[in-house]
Amino acid sequence: MRLVLASQSPARLALLRGAGLDPAVVVSGVDEDAVAAALTDPAPDELVTALATAKGNAVLDQVAAAHPDAVVVACDSMLSIGGEMVGKPATPDLARRRWARMAGQSGELLTGHAVFRLDGGQRTKEAAGTRRTTVHFGQPSETEIDAYIATGEPLQVAGAFTLDALGGWFVEGVEGDPSSVIGISLPLVRQLLAEVGVSVVNLWRPSTS
Repeated sequence: MRLVLASQSPARLALLRGAGLDPAVVVSGVDEDAVAAALTDPAPDELVTALATAKGNAVLDQVAAAHPDAVVVACDSMLSIGGEMVGKPATPDLARRRWARMAGQSGELLTGHAVFRLDGGQRTKEAAGTRRTTVHFGQPSETEIDAYIATGEPLQVAGAFTLDALGGWFVEGVEGDPSSVIGISLPLVRQLLAEVGVSVVNLWRPSTS
């Protein structure tokens, strides 16, 4: 059985590879804003789970054609801070304003997960869930923030920060699951895989197990 990651995130892919897996990647191309707009006043957990589910659903036909026996994992992350859910900033100016608000504060990073099992090219089981992790931000100087934004990294990630790359310099700590902050919760994925009848150890690369 093949594990398929429905995400273009290099951080998620690197995390799974580091954890002993060798996933295929199929990017969903889902319009996240359109999915969110179709929901009526969703709770934060509902929002990120709906986005993850939409991404997984979008790739199922393509995956079934290439890998009839597979498990598809899809994720979506957003940061809850000051009562607002925020995703990727669209512009450097918005990223700068986000950091002005985040600096010295704490936010909650929510990552929704959806797992689909395919047997013989048919969807047979699915499971979904959300992991919440508290992130404590440092107080970078204006020069540091300008330099960070100039790299382009914060424009590509939920909440305008990373934990495992350049943004890690400006994170004081986390309470909860650090892998979820990177973009995919290893403990939650293990649980969801079990719910669809797949043991994660059976997906490890042969050299790992």
